[in-house]
Amino acid sequence: MGVVNVTPDSFSDGGRFLDPEAAVSHARRLAEEGADILDLGGESTRPGAAPVSEEEELRRILPVLEKIKDLCVSVDTRRPAVMKAVLAAGASMINDVQALSEPYALVEVAATGCAVCLMHMKGEPATMQRGPRYDDVVAEVKGFLKDAVRKAMFAGIGRDRIVVDPGFGFGKTAKHNMEILRRLREFESLGVPLLAGLSRKSTIGHITGRPVGERLAGSLAMALLALQGGAKILRVHEVKETKDVIAVWQAFQNDA
Repeated sequence: MGVVNVTPDSFSDGGRFLDPEAAVSHARRLAEEGADILDLGGESTRPGAAPVSEEEELRRILPVLEKIKDLCVSVDTRRPAVMKAVLAAGASMINDVQALSEPYALVEVAATGCAVCLMHMKGEPATMQRGPRYDDVVAEVKGFLKDAVRKAMFAGIGRDRIVVDPGFGFGKTAKHNMEILRRLREFESLGVPLLAGLSRKSTIGHITGRPVGERLAGSLAMALLALQGGAKILRVHEVKETKDVIAVWQAFQNDA
């Protein structure tokens, strides 16, 4: 899953692809490099980010989606009205940091055949990194996701349409993130594919001391650890390099 942020304030590439043509060009380049899914976002959910209006989010997303809807496009949104509009415009998947918890979100998604990613986030983007606490981060995140899958299926979303994401960095410290990564296999009991989004995250900066633009090596190490932990989808900024990691890991697995 290649990241396409059509925002002025995303943590790693804010403003680079705000122009629709630049975003379209970037999306097609990621597809050529091997991205199976393009994750298109019109609202930053980085720590401390302020929300934008539905109208602004759609103004950013729709012109780009219109020109790449021949590809498999996931739209990263938490608003039911945006979900409805982008699914009508050709999106294949909804990636929701709030796990379809907004009123009518389940209804908008269930009525279509689209895929959905249900993510765990503690709090809101603006405040989620202010001292998040857990007794057992894996048990609590897993419990939340189990309930989110149950609600989605009850609403009519088939299990074969659901992916879950533990939400690395969303209301979690570096220590929490590493604990989830170490115990990633425990999420297999949910019975749905697992998505891991670790690319360029602040945890890598915490470990290496590198700024956002210098976290490629750390991101690739995280990708490999996520693969070893059972992740089926990797949400990344550098598709070409991550594909090489996957190729080496698969060759290693097959020769074992």
